[in-house]
Amino acid sequence: MLLDLVWLICRANSRAAETEALYIQQKLESLGGDVVNLKSSLKNNTFQSIFSEKSKLPNLAIVLGGDGTVLDAARHLAIHQVPILSFNVGGNLGFLTHDPRLLRDPKLWQKIKQDNFAIEQRMMLQAKLEKTTHSDSYIHLEKNPLKIKNSYWALNDFYIRASGDEVSTTCNLELSIDGEVVDQYKGDGLILSTPTGSTAYAMASGGAILHPGIEAIVVSPICPMSLSSRPIIVPPASRLVIKPKSDRTRKVKLWQDGAGTTVLEPGDRCVIQKARHPAQMVILEQSPSYYRTLTQKLHWAGSLNKSQTSHSQDNGSGN
Repeated sequence: MLLDLVWLICRANSRAAETEALYIQQKLESLGGDVVNLKSSLKNNTFQSIFSEKSKLPNLAIVLGGDGTVLDAARHLAIHQVPILSFNVGGNLGFLTHDPRLLRDPKLWQKIKQDNFAIEQRMMLQAKLEKTTHSDSYIHLEKNPLKIKNSYWALNDFYIRASGDEVSTTCNLELSIDGEVVDQYKGDGLILSTPTGSTAYAMASGGAILHPGIEAIVVSPICPMSLSSRPIIVPPASRLVIKPKSDRTRKVKLWQDGAGTTVLEPGDRCVIQKARHPAQMVILEQSPSYYRTLTQKLHWAGSLNKSQTSHSQDNGSGN
């Protein structure tokens, strides 16, 4: 991989990330590369300015932070097919990141220049907010395409919940899959997640954990009022349509990867499908184990986790 131009994306307000960013910048510039520093936060969209100012895309984006910083980068870079190499510097859980100690490997950048890594493609979702009418039958929609108000992307999940200024947190959402009404969910909301996001909010709501090698969409109700409302896993080519069915004066909000986006106005509906472009995640390990990541990050069977780590070290397959 060429390292002529690298975007260095740091978690904002993290001294640890800033320290490592300076170290990486010095290393890459000593190899003749050009480095652009960016700060990532939910409050400021730094990508909007960089895309408007820079016409040339980077060979690589290095992300320093936790999963939230990686998710933010993926939402903006996946459509441009920019590879993402992430390290858990100043972050929390770090499901999507590498151990920051790898940054001290003196041969790291040479390995990357020699293509000594793998690219893991992670499925993403796209949500389109559409304006509907009272007569939004399937035949009517085919003859009169709906106006798309906005589009959003997510690596983890989308979820729809009552807007924060509502008195009650409950809402009523109708779900259609491929033109067929499947269920009406009454409760706190609905989560639509990728396999990557199955270990996030969907898991906390009782959904299944999906291996990232399986492409599918997980539909998980949030605190449903009916015990019959259960999580469901649908094929990746499915077209899911969510419409609020409560009082039209009540508002629900669409969230992407834990970040608020917009409020659905009366007559709006949300269409969620697999995105065309997956996130390109750089993997440095020779034999990465998703199951080892689960046991370590979720603290499954502490004694088993410890013995597996010891066994990996004995066989020379650790990080």
